[in-house]
Amino acid sequence: MMRTVSRLAVLLFVLAAVPVHGETSAGAPDPGEAIAAEAYARERGFDSYRMDMEMILRDRQGRESVRRMRGAVLEVADDGDKHLIVFEAPADIKHTAFLTFSHADKPDDQWLYLPSLKRTRRIASDNRSGSFLGSEFSFEDLTSQLPRKFSHTLVGEETVADRPSFKLERVPRYEGSGYTRQMLWIDKERWVALKTEFYDRRGALQKTLETGGYERYEGRLLKPAWMSMLNHQTGKSTRINMRNYRFRESSINRQDFLPQRLEYVR
Repeated sequence: MMRTVSRLAVLLFVLAAVPVHGETSAGAPDPGEAIAAEAYARERGFDSYRMDMEMILRDRQGRESVRRMRGAVLEVADDGDKHLIVFEAPADIKHTAFLTFSHADKPDDQWLYLPSLKRTRRIASDNRSGSFLGSEFSFEDLTSQLPRKFSHTLVGEETVADRPSFKLERVPRYEGSGYTRQMLWIDKERWVALKTEFYDRRGALQKTLETGGYERYEGRLLKPAWMSMLNHQTGKSTRINMRNYRFRESSINRQDFLPQRLEYVR
């Protein structure tokens, strides 16, 4: 509790001392850095959790296809987390498994098991901007958004979904990103992401991610019920619904988070 109060006091001092729109004195950190760090810190302390997921793909004519998955996340101290997604339906992608080891100071590690080929392949760094199994999410999007992976600038305050929010610009520090920059809106009261705009390598707006339906778990952890990605350039969208969050389940098998075991995960 004392750590949270202390961290918040530092954040309030930074926000009070530095004007909005990134106008910092020489050598002073932009307040966007403190805001991003605080939002990320409030997500921590979950240890592990499971959830049920539904992915709805919609083409530009409005036709839909639905996939069912389940997900699991392991928290990793001083680094990014480990994420596992396993598809359950439809039959043609059943048992497909996707594993991510997120990192703070080096490229993420990602693997995809394809049952049709009976093999696990590693996702190369220069391929992570590609579509994740035909969805509007890229491999790059499905990883921990650690603050150290970006530079953050506070550019203003706006209202999103009737919520007063900080508006940040964040620029990837890692190589191989499909984005030149992102605009991120963080709820000022709940410290959760509400909206993100992604700008492609030409600097054009490519996608917008909206996230909502946040619910509180264990008295403090806020987790979303859905996130929806719209691709402005193709007219396609993908929505992922999340439900049945279960924290610190004894049934979570840490061996399932080994790339050499992806073909056995059920």
